[in-house]
Amino acid sequence: MSEYRDLKDQYVNASSNSMGMHAAGTWNADPKRLAFVLSRYKFVSKMIAGKQRVLEIGAGDAWASRIVKQAVTELIAIDIDPVFVDNANNIENSKYPIFVELHDFIRPYENGKFNAVYGLDVLEHIHPDQESAFLKNASDILTFDGVAIFGMPSLESQKFSSLDNGHINCKTGNDFRDVMHNYFYNVFMFSMSDEVVHTGFFPMANYLFAIGAGPR
Repeated sequence: MSEYRDLKDQYVNASSNSMGMHAAGTWNADPKRLAFVLSRYKFVSKMIAGKQRVLEIGAGDAWASRIVKQAVTELIAIDIDPVFVDNANNIENSKYPIFVELHDFIRPYENGKFNAVYGLDVLEHIHPDQESAFLKNASDILTFDGVAIFGMPSLESQKFSSLDNGHINCKTGNDFRDVMHNYFYNVFMFSMSDEVVHTGFFPMANYLFAIGAGPR
């Protein structure tokens, strides 16, 4: 019973902590999507585990970023929206220290070099005319052995979406790979169906990951 009481106390003490605006909005609109989002962050955390200095691009209120922070030494997160950045700093937790700041990644980010950068559900919101600047900025801030991970909904999946989601730059798996090759010598592609990551047929995936290694 003492183990149960300890566990209960842990939950009671944590009950006043907020998971942030993004999580609350997702829980209200489509609860199962929380599983998908958390799975994406877990995948990133496994791919870059042990990295010293990591940047998350388009982190929103960074509610899921602590999954990556568990696996890396230092995590800096940026977002373009001051509302989300403020919320991120309001829900910060000293157990998972993440520095969150306001920045539009279309502009160069001048904060030293990073061993890894990643952005989930971001690139599909970048206008095609600005995509080159965005990806060049990502490759430019990496160390010579750095890695970049980007994830986005597949182009084929968009016909099944009933939301006005603001996606203006979704891609097929092949197109995603080709674009990444402009900025990285090696590109490794993964498909994702719901919360399962695999190497299956791109057109049947609802989400795509591209891992770029060796910045050009």
